[in-house]
Amino acid sequence: MLQRFLDPAVLASISSLDLVAKTVVDGFVAGLHRSPSFGFSQEFAEYRAYNEGDDLRHVDWNVFARSERIYLKRFRGETNSQLLILIDASASMTYGSGPIRKLDYARYLAASIAYLSSQQRDATGLIVFDEDVKNYIPPSTRQGQLMRILHAIESAEGGSRTDFAKPFAHFQQYLHRRGIVVVMSDFYAPPEEVAKVIEPLRYRGNEVVLFHILDPKELEPDFRDPVLLLDVEDQNAMEVSPEYARTEYREKIDRHIRMLAEKTAAAGLEYVFMNTAKPLDTALRNYLAIRQRRM
Repeated sequence: MLQRFLDPAVLASISSLDLVAKTVVDGFVAGLHRSPSFGFSQEFAEYRAYNEGDDLRHVDWNVFARSERIYLKRFRGETNSQLLILIDASASMTYGSGPIRKLDYARYLAASIAYLSSQQRDATGLIVFDEDVKNYIPPSTRQGQLMRILHAIESAEGGSRTDFAKPFAHFQQYLHRRGIVVVMSDFYAPPEEVAKVIEPLRYRGNEVVLFHILDPKELEPDFRDPVLLLDVEDQNAMEVSPEYARTEYREKIDRHIRMLAEKTAAAGLEYVFMNTAKPLDTALRNYLAIRQRRM
């Protein structure tokens, strides 16, 4: 049942991003309560009965549907963290072999983490970037912040090439408080370059997690005939044979993923690989684990 709430193919049928986020987080939190193996139930400390004047945003409507009694979720460690989400909206992120593009997957994931963060009273912000910063919302807990972030996420569209240097320089310029930095990208850049650009954030006491998002066909292409592939960012073309796709290409992509994991780990960054065909629970568990360490 939990997988249904976290399945990106199911989420694609939901029209509004705020409903996507609520569906994912409510399903995920319900899974945390049902499964002690997740180990994060202490984040969601307890329930208490509703009192007149309480904020209805914190009502657990799933409990109400079962019991017809109104309870509010209470969290430990409220108002303690700052979160900044960075979404790569370069042209390569618009690729998708099925109904879910990489950018769509990043949208669902970013919206869900932002929703979860707002539930925990974290100051949340957003940067959307390609080769430049396309949108920046400073971290805040002010009223309406979640909807501002969700609107910006929903408005993000594929742009040009990726340049990791500019958005991270932009972020450091306005960084006044330690927190959690979440980066979502397909990371088509040399692993040592990615680590070098992002590593300085760790010097400032931030926890940094990289969600590496790739499509299943980028991992295992299944061409039956030679094809001409066009790079959507630089427009370079390359003829690819089925034999190359099965052997040399797979070796290269596997090596890239392995080196990215190694270089970022050596720089003190958290690396999480995400396949767009897979549910979002791995990413949410990693985010909660990092947040818990800061409490």
